[in-house]
Amino acid sequence: MSDCNAYIQENRDRFLEELVELLRIPSVSADPEFASDVLRCAEKVAGYLKAAGAENVEIISTEGYPVVFGERHVSDDVPTILVYGHYDVQPADPLELWDSPAFEPVIKTTPLHPEGAIFARGACDDKGQMFMHIKAFEAMVQSDSLACNVKFMIEGEEEVGSAHLEPFLEKHKEKLSADVVLVSDTGIIANDIPSITVGLRGMSYVEVEITGPNRDLHSGLYGGAAPNPINILCEMIASLKDEDQRITVDGFYDDVVELSDKERAAMAEAPFDEEEYKASIGIGATEGEPAYTAPERMSIRPTLDLNGIWGGYTGNGAKTVIASKATAKISMRLVPNQDPEKITELFLRHFHAIAPPSIQVKITPMHGGKPAVTPTDSVAYRAASDAMEESFGRKPIPFRGGGSIPIVAIFEQILGLKTVLMGFGLDSDAIHSPNEHYGVFNYFKGIETIPLFHKNFAELNRS
Repeated sequence: MSDCNAYIQENRDRFLEELVELLRIPSVSADPEFASDVLRCAEKVAGYLKAAGAENVEIISTEGYPVVFGERHVSDDVPTILVYGHYDVQPADPLELWDSPAFEPVIKTTPLHPEGAIFARGACDDKGQMFMHIKAFEAMVQSDSLACNVKFMIEGEEEVGSAHLEPFLEKHKEKLSADVVLVSDTGIIANDIPSITVGLRGMSYVEVEITGPNRDLHSGLYGGAAPNPINILCEMIASLKDEDQRITVDGFYDDVVELSDKERAAMAEAPFDEEEYKASIGIGATEGEPAYTAPERMSIRPTLDLNGIWGGYTGNGAKTVIASKATAKISMRLVPNQDPEKITELFLRHFHAIAPPSIQVKITPMHGGKPAVTPTDSVAYRAASDAMEESFGRKPIPFRGGGSIPIVAIFEQILGLKTVLMGFGLDSDAIHSPNEHYGVFNYFKGIETIPLFHKNFAELNRS
């Protein structure tokens, strides 16, 4: 792979500049205001794929934002890798908490990134990690070292639940046929402790709306008799967890798989410094179910979190008002065997049941996804593990992540393909938060490691 690595080093500055250009596009899929930018980003990604050497590049329409597809066929005698990523990003709000504008990328050093980090929305999730694959592909094509057939499927709706990707997969099964899916939308434990994600939590996301009086009311004239939807919503949400942080939704834990002591002991081998963790996010203590450690609460246990809440007057000064409505967004992370549709139904029943008769409740399911566990005894996992061991100089640790990539379970269900989750981000990269960033070291380490996965996967499939 010496020629491939030489090409990467020779084009290092350009690879970084091109990522910066991609990050300038505010491809926020959740906000219709950015619709033209999302489409512009799809075109940009397609252009980069063509320039890298992909053939049959298409921007394929869906009922939502399009999927960018491209491929390169080496031989009928080698395996095919389907690379998945997404070009859409989370909203940048709250904008005032960014140290620099979210879509004006800057590179600066940090204690964890002495070589520099790229600060921009989408830098790590997922433009930087998706773009690693395009640049690694380019390096393999230009150095004549592409060992596998490659297909790219890069979507624009991951951050809003990939609602239109399932019918896309059904419609294009033949086009997407492959031997494995390779995804870089996860992370590593640390830059000197590589890891491969082998488990992801699922998701159920809902919006709840509480309506009381038929209009906003004067809190002096009506306070004490009229129901206050904001007060009631806060009380209802507070009741969703007990004093031990267990979720009180009836039936919520019925399908949760409990890990064995042996499995939990293996998880505990991954280094975790609770004091360092607390300091990194500025908290005085962690919380959660007492019988589980903080890493377990973040990976093998389900959660219920309030993601946003609003109602009434939030402007400057005072306005003595009882609001007519109050609204909240709630996410539930799910573990293996929990079904998102069942959990959503259980939540609907429970929330309606605890509502007082003075108000009306409207619940809108937003999106969801199934949890996933990937095998560690497969050829693909070994190819990834050996690749990371060679590039990092240390064998990676199998690690269960707390995030959700709903498409992983759908890949297996529709395409019959297992997924390898070989990501290079850090938990400290502030994805979904102000000042998201991605290390320059991590970006190029990914570009260096991906060709090794291709080489290993081809060789192991021949043996």
